[in-house]
Amino acid sequence: MTPSRSRLSEAIASMHETTARLAHLSQRSYQNPYTAVEWPAAVDPEREWFGSPELLSLYGTPVWEQLDEPTRRRLAFYEAANFFSLNIHGEKSLMQGLAARLYRRDLADVADYLHNFLDEENKHSIFFGGFCTRYARVYPSRQIWMEHSRPRDVEDFLFFARTMIFEEIVDRYNWIQGRDERVHPVARFINNNHHVEESRHLVFGRSIVQALWDACADGWDADVTADVRGHLTDFLVASWREYYNPDVYADAGLDRPWQLADEAWAAPAQREHRRRVSAKCVRYLVSTGILTEEPHAPF
Repeated sequence: MTPSRSRLSEAIASMHETTARLAHLSQRSYQNPYTAVEWPAAVDPEREWFGSPELLSLYGTPVWEQLDEPTRRRLAFYEAANFFSLNIHGEKSLMQGLAARLYRRDLADVADYLHNFLDEENKHSIFFGGFCTRYARVYPSRQIWMEHSRPRDVEDFLFFARTMIFEEIVDRYNWIQGRDERVHPVARFINNNHHVEESRHLVFGRSIVQALWDACADGWDADVTADVRGHLTDFLVASWREYYNPDVYADAGLDRPWQLADEAWAAPAQREHRRRVSAKCVRYLVSTGILTEEPHAPF
């Protein structure tokens, strides 16, 4: 059963004040991505940190203790490229989804901010892509999703909920690395810039996820609700798995990259890391009733 048009319209209309404020802030802080950063001609992955070591996928594992400092920095460099690549792929899907919803009549009250959202995600991709194509490479995404035919309100909810989950995890990394003075200035700028603009996206994300859930969930039967919850849990697992990338380990010169990815994923320190970084997002999903409990699979 789909929600009544009036109920959905009311839920979206309730966001007008929030989205107007966010649009104003986006327009006030508009920047040119082609002049905002000075790219060095070259970088030295073994002499400088390109990511906070405490966020690396091998941190706290037995392998980490065996790595010398140049190798740890080299790993951080390739993990930075992987992190930026994840953002490129995530934002490509996000931009496609936003563009498809720009002029929907039932979403008209948030259309102005969707334009700002889309513009900022495109600029973020320029920064992420600028780093990867200059100094490393864009790592391919390993996420594969089977196509399912779902009602439009379910697809809308899942699209914005996936976006929120992805951005909540990314933002925690951005916040830490954008303030870490050990991190190379270019990588630090990209992280900090992304955090500043993502802070607006996160406000919007939570608002529209809440609005869609309130307007739609009562009309879903038990099977649809179970499908929604299972899909979001699977997405959380798939999103985290990409932080443990065998290609990164191979590029960093580490042996047994595929086995290393599995060992790192299962390491107690990394399970706790994922739980800690995901905690705020998971608490929100549980507190709203979107999830009934903390999912076990990602942690």
